[in-house]
Amino acid sequence: MKKPLVGAFAALLLLGAGAAPAAADAGQDRAPAQTDSQSAAPTQSKPKQKPKAVDFAGTVALSNCSGAVIRLPDSEPQDPALVMSNGHCVESGFPRPGEVLVDQPSTRTFTLLNAAGRGVTTLRASKISYATMTDTDVSLYELTSTYEQIESAHRIKALELSAERPAAATAISVVSGYWKRVYSCDIDGFAYQLREGAWTWKDSVRYTSDCKTIGGTSGSPVVDEATGKVVAVNNTGNESGQRCTDNNPCEVDENGNVTVRPGINYGQQTYQIVPCVGVGNKIDLTAPGCELPRPAGE
Repeated sequence: MKKPLVGAFAALLLLGAGAAPAAADAGQDRAPAQTDSQSAAPTQSKPKQKPKAVDFAGTVALSNCSGAVIRLPDSEPQDPALVMSNGHCVESGFPRPGEVLVDQPSTRTFTLLNAAGRGVTTLRASKISYATMTDTDVSLYELTSTYEQIESAHRIKALELSAERPAAATAISVVSGYWKRVYSCDIDGFAYQLREGAWTWKDSVRYTSDCKTIGGTSGSPVVDEATGKVVAVNNTGNESGQRCTDNNPCEVDENGNVTVRPGINYGQQTYQIVPCVGVGNKIDLTAPGCELPRPAGE
């Protein structure tokens, strides 16, 4: 993860975008695709087809990262809307390994973008519903606005999280609200474990090298171009070829073998969030099928 972008000077220098270890902030580095069984061997990516254009509608810009207004398959129009970004992008700084934040007060603001990438309004959080950098790298903010209010005022719909695990060779777009840029490539494969500094993530999405994401793209939704649904959240990349250090994640397979892929970028899958969000968009870590990390002692 790259470090958070702070102010215009940092932005000009393209310093990291999120608040997590080396790779998590900008989702930086690509590597050869692993197979759908999560092997370390690269796979051939099929020719890209783009059934529908991916735009910026529903994405947001944070002070240091990217994100999106997201809904679950069962979310209702009157539910408080959720913004998804990275755990390393939360305003309190990187969560420690094993740390899980649930229902923490927050007044953070987000700039909502329309399809053309123009900011149309400022959204405000009421709390951090969930955030962690353990096993995954995600944050969910509950807003003071409902989906219905946002759509009525701005004609912008939330992006829907897919409830299905994505497949290798899927054509994807990484949509950065911070930079107002779309990076298009394929899912190259999956890392059984992705290690960066003190953090370890599981079953991470590896991009093909066309997605040259940079600092500030941390937290960007990763959109399946065929369905328009979100399948991952962008979070890191190997910047200089180092092994398992901050900003230089490495892949570790089931047998403990380490692979370093300089310049390859990664995201964290999001389908596993779906079972953990219940009625009224409330986080329920005890719900059937929910496997997100829980706070210590629960």
